[in-house]
Amino acid sequence: MNWDHVNNDHVNDDHVKDDQQTGARQAESQGAVPEQTAIPAAITQPEQSSAEFAVAEQSLAKQSEAEQNAAEPSVLPEGELAAALGIEPEPVAETAQLQAQSEPHARPMRESRGLFGIQALFTVVIYSIFVITFIVQAFQIPSSSMENTLLVGDFLLVDKLHFADKAAPGRMLPYGDIHRGDIVVFYFPVDPTQFLVKRVIGLPGDSIHLHNKTVYVNGAPLRESYAIHKQWVPDAYRDNFPSQMTYVRGLDQHWRDQLPHCLQGDQVVVPENSYFVLGDNRDDSEDSRYWGFVPRANIIGRPLVIYLSVKESEPGRANGKLQHSGQMAHLLQLARWDRMFRLVR
Repeated sequence: MNWDHVNNDHVNDDHVKDDQQTGARQAESQGAVPEQTAIPAAITQPEQSSAEFAVAEQSLAKQSEAEQNAAEPSVLPEGELAAALGIEPEPVAETAQLQAQSEPHARPMRESRGLFGIQALFTVVIYSIFVITFIVQAFQIPSSSMENTLLVGDFLLVDKLHFADKAAPGRMLPYGDIHRGDIVVFYFPVDPTQFLVKRVIGLPGDSIHLHNKTVYVNGAPLRESYAIHKQWVPDAYRDNFPSQMTYVRGLDQHWRDQLPHCLQGDQVVVPENSYFVLGDNRDDSEDSRYWGFVPRANIIGRPLVIYLSVKESEPGRANGKLQHSGQMAHLLQLARWDRMFRLVR
């Protein structure tokens, strides 16, 4: 019985399928659209809307791109820009040729700059040598023989034009004569490699002698506000020159032999073209009393100004040499500020 029931159900299903197929044919013959074809039509509407959206999006993108291009300035290529300005562009080959021709000229320009630097350096050196030789030169005071006019540690600028030789060729400037009381810088007659600075006391033809430390020129005492005396121990030769020449410490042998020929009585006579000089610190100065006269040709100039003055770092040393400390503060402590840029008289 159960099997018969199942078979009957299959038979019913077949009848239903046949009825559906028959209905579909009838609907087609009457022009109606079956339900199965209506479903794809409903599906195509979203597809059409998405396509329209894509087209609208592309049009908006093109519009924004056009607005951006309109906002930005248009840059023409080099050839089109030259054509727009009416300039003929140079061929690439000619430009490369011009660059190749300019490179050899660049090297001589660099070489000329180097030669110009060397030439400028030599010019400075030549001018420096000229200034030191003929115009001005710096010196340092190493001893106390000219105190208190010049102190140990004073740095001087020496004027080399003022006392230039009158007989020098091409003399054009108004050079001055040497007068009594002038301070002069000269080559040391005993050793011409050294420079000394002293004060002129006797001119050519003057008669000089000292009596109890007082200088007499042509029989008259010389008023000297610059001279100082620090030694209380008497020295017959130093204080009463030129007497008492039996034994004198520091007396040059050549001067010892020459001095008797320059005497007239108890006075020494200054020969022509020579000068008798003394230090301002009369008791501590080796001067014309000990080594003789200064020839005119040995005098190179006069101290002009003290541009720097530094105290001795160690008391008692009279060599006048500066010690290297490496510290600016140390130099500032030793500087004599009141003596800087002082004229020497």
